[in-house]
Amino acid sequence: MPVSSTPSEALPAHVAIIMDGNGRWAEARGLTRSEGHRAGLEATRQAVRFFAEQGVDTLTLFAFSSENWSRPRDEVEALFELFVSAIEAELPELVERGIALTFIGDRASFPQDLQARMTEAEQASARNERMRLVVALGYGGRWDILQAARRWVAGGDEAPDPEASFSGYLSTAGLPDVDLLIRTGGERRISNFLLWQSAYAELLFIETFWPDVSTAELQEGLSWYARRQRRFGRVIASAAGPEPGEVPSA
Repeated sequence: MPVSSTPSEALPAHVAIIMDGNGRWAEARGLTRSEGHRAGLEATRQAVRFFAEQGVDTLTLFAFSSENWSRPRDEVEALFELFVSAIEAELPELVERGIALTFIGDRASFPQDLQARMTEAEQASARNERMRLVVALGYGGRWDILQAARRWVAGGDEAPDPEASFSGYLSTAGLPDVDLLIRTGGERRISNFLLWQSAYAELLFIETFWPDVSTAELQEGLSWYARRQRRFGRVIASAAGPEPGEVPSA
């Protein structure tokens, strides 16, 4: 098993990734967007293995946003078929590697077979403790905050720490806030992903389309994060360093 080259104290506890660029990767090769999503699955598999081996506590992947429902029907249906087959194919290895799989998002509109596979995978891997793999399906940051707000108000919670109390109603309750948010594909926005949870995340934007992202680039991202000085609004002497969002050089 590879040994992490990043000191454990410098590792992010929670890494979140917007896996962008599958469609553009496919179009550049004369392939269908669905073929691009299938190619992105191998990059996803490598990323999960990599971050588990590094010792990251939580990895959250943005697989299908609440806005993705507006995509062409055939692409959406192909994605759902891919999700079902991916869960069935990858679950045994996740369990063997000690990775717990959970899903966040509004799953009520998903096909019944996909909902069933999601529930089965969560139950089968629930006792695993090496890493928590969170897959965001039908997820939107605004949706998450709104559903949490409704539950929070209905619960009449008057805890002395309202922010901590409110966080307990989010879909990520019990998980650490995002330390490092990575977006591939060259875009520089977070697209309604983990808005509350990423309030103080370091933002790293990578030009590479997701299917071509290598573990070497992910390691560069961890090394970049380790050099950051996270001030959380405080003043720290000699805090010079690369600006948030700067792509690390090779």
